[in-house]
Amino acid sequence: MRHYSKTAILAGASAIAMSSAVKSVRAEGDAASEVKQLIADLERRLNKRSDDLKSDFESFKQANNSAKDGLDKEKVDKINADLTKHTDEMSEIRQQLAALRLGSGADNSLGGNRMALANSAEAEAHSTAFNAYFRKGKGEDDLEGLAVKAQLSEGSNPDGGYTVPVQVETQIDRVLAKTSAMRRIARVITIGGSVYRKPVSQGGAVAGWVGEKGGRTETDTPKLSSIDFPAMELYAMPAATQALLDDSNIDIAQWLADEVQIAFTEQEGIAFINGDGQKQPKGLLSYTTVADSSYIWGKLGFTQIGTGGGLAGDATTGDALIDLAYSLKQGYRQNATWLMNRKSQASIRKIKDENDVYIWQPGLQAGQPATLLGYPVADDDNMDDVGGNKYPVAFGDFQRGYLIVDRAGIRVLRDPYTSKPFVLFYTTKRVGGGVQNFEAIKLGKVAS
Repeated sequence: MRHYSKTAILAGASAIAMSSAVKSVRAEGDAASEVKQLIADLERRLNKRSDDLKSDFESFKQANNSAKDGLDKEKVDKINADLTKHTDEMSEIRQQLAALRLGSGADNSLGGNRMALANSAEAEAHSTAFNAYFRKGKGEDDLEGLAVKAQLSEGSNPDGGYTVPVQVETQIDRVLAKTSAMRRIARVITIGGSVYRKPVSQGGAVAGWVGEKGGRTETDTPKLSSIDFPAMELYAMPAATQALLDDSNIDIAQWLADEVQIAFTEQEGIAFINGDGQKQPKGLLSYTTVADSSYIWGKLGFTQIGTGGGLAGDATTGDALIDLAYSLKQGYRQNATWLMNRKSQASIRKIKDENDVYIWQPGLQAGQPATLLGYPVADDDNMDDVGGNKYPVAFGDFQRGYLIVDRAGIRVLRDPYTSKPFVLFYTTKRVGGGVQNFEAIKLGKVAS
């Protein structure tokens, strides 16, 4: 009977190669016991690296807290390098363990339903540790090992919570996309840093006709600028009893998504329309406006669609809406959408043209939006009501006009102490937003 040594089986360290080696070992009968021994040895190594990581992390916390002005950059970089070394070693060990368990039939996941390895062994290990932390406050060492580098910065408090597994993060974001009007019509991107910088060309290059022997004078250069979109922190703090968390029939990921979605959606929706840009996204209606006939870059152009604090309720308003639609350049108009709240829709829907035909057309098929002058209408109750000096209607190509930035990673900090007998989950994500192209969106104003 062939005998496999530990060195031979561990050589290569890749999940696929390891899985193949283990399957061969299992075919040899008694060699399966050696696989179990290898698993035990790797688990001891993993625990040792976890202890080393925790020790180094605690030393950093003590040093950072005792330093009057925080640690200098050189010391932080040194600590960061040491912690990275530990986490890299732990990641390698976890991959080896995952491959051994896959090949030997071992199952170490919650409830006996091991997660598929399609999202990597590290993702599985992190998800398992997060579930233990979420339910019981356990598994803290593993979570620190996976996320401590992202939490470490100069002079900052490292106790920042733990990153939610990808499965939970995706679930929350998917719910938001269905309930936020601006998320449906605007451009949404994910960033890895704290600020997204958008370069913008305002044109300005000049060309001219010239004869074969005519003189060539220097022309103007194009104007290039940039707009910054910082990601601001958005938080929610749902609570649960320990009895709820102990119930194995509860889908913890679904519970977190359901609790957080309402708070996140409401706050985002307000900010994308009316946010002042201070600790939150800058909303569409917070920008300086100017009559479209005097439009300049950096301001949103408007067309007057009503007076005396209201809409005319007849073809006069219909004509004004046509003017608003055609104040947008053709390149933006072909993908444009109307944006208004339900009260404004109710007012505009009653308007008829000179032939006594409603200018509003309801969607004739399920899932199809209503149209106004041939363009789809999006409903957002955060838009202004009809009133004096208000902007109840926006029209534009929001994909090109408004940008939403999501910083990767939703974080959760478990707090079983502050509000006993409840366990609080301080959940945060970072979101930014603002106008990225001032030509792509126009507003409809009601004068006093």
